[in-house]
Amino acid sequence: MTGVDTHGYALSTSAPAAEAYTRGVLDILRLRAGALEHVAESIVHDPTFALGHAALALLGHEMCANVDVAARLRQAELHAPRSTERERSHVHAIAAHVRDDSAPMIEHLASYPRDALLLSVAVPTIAFAGVTEVPEAAWAIVERCAPAYGEDWWFQGLLAFIRQEQHRYDEAMELSCRSLTVEPGAGHSAHARAHAHYETGDHEAGLAWMDGWILGDGATIDSRSHFSWHAALHELSLGDLDAVRRRYESQLQPGNALGCRALVDSGSLLFRWALTPGAAAVPDIAEVAAVTGRGTLERPATPFLALHTAITLLALGEVDALHSVRTWASTHRHPAFREVVAPLADALLLMATDRPGPAADSLAALAPSVRRLGGSDAQREIVEEARIAALLRAGRWDDARVVLDERLDRRRSPRDEAWRTSTAGR
Repeated sequence: MTGVDTHGYALSTSAPAAEAYTRGVLDILRLRAGALEHVAESIVHDPTFALGHAALALLGHEMCANVDVAARLRQAELHAPRSTERERSHVHAIAAHVRDDSAPMIEHLASYPRDALLLSVAVPTIAFAGVTEVPEAAWAIVERCAPAYGEDWWFQGLLAFIRQEQHRYDEAMELSCRSLTVEPGAGHSAHARAHAHYETGDHEAGLAWMDGWILGDGATIDSRSHFSWHAALHELSLGDLDAVRRRYESQLQPGNALGCRALVDSGSLLFRWALTPGAAAVPDIAEVAAVTGRGTLERPATPFLALHTAITLLALGEVDALHSVRTWASTHRHPAFREVVAPLADALLLMATDRPGPAADSLAALAPSVRRLGGSDAQREIVEEARIAALLRAGRWDDARVVLDERLDRRRSPRDEAWRTSTAGR
């Protein structure tokens, strides 16, 4: 035992392996490029290092990294008995999580709240899908861990994201800015600030800040496509479709994002862009599907990914594949797949087979459950936008106006105003 992790827990490995692993975890916490390579380096130095194997399995499962997840889990569990009690619990939590049982991770954090990597996994953010089905449960995990972190810059960024989810936008902005003062490249903190700008309709200032951060302190960020997506979302909200096109071509082409990120960022932008009043010559979402791969499209690893695969299959018009996802999800052991993903696929199948009225009704009935899919409010809005599109296609103008008015009550959006204007006199 020759080292400690980012927050003081002992690591049962050699000094070089501990150093490489710690660099990798810091990269994850900062959302900086290099995490996969540094964690992989740790098991080159020490092939018996259980946490290194477990972290690689986690990155493969959550981020679609090119990792043999099953092999890494086998190695992690093989070597865990030689580790400390905390490390054994850590490995068990990751292994159970990958196998769709997140209870051990929640229990682990109750005993080891400063295990920052697993706390990051537990909360739906830019990096991970989270381990709870409703945001309030994730919030509770973070609040319970707060006393262990004090003024820690990384935790302030995580808490800022929670505060914006709670619609406490001023607090979110204050926390994120305080964290960024200490660590200007802190990805979680920048992400929380991006959401606070968007959710308050502060599109011009949010766009200007995001562009500056992407090119400056965030230049080495690993998830740049997601921050570019945030900038594009501001441009989309402002109705500046020329800017959206420039953004997509320069920063969000599928080749610039890998695997799941292409699906979640580039794919979702294309879908929302295509629905926007005045949109024309929107790039083909088939480019995203090709980068994502059929395995992820048809058997997504998480409910959050399933949301985006279903939307992508709808946009592609792949009725058979969408039906296959629906059938598979309906018997999945994870309840969110059975109870949210399957009925979502059903609703989108109605749209795909030219039954927009019933599709809109099904999406409305599903709305209270969509939060169980994970991700953020801004990402889950894609379901609401699919509902608006279905209402407009069905000619249900009054119902569409109600939904659009509710959106405009939440935040200013010239795009939604244009949508609303398109229903006038109908």
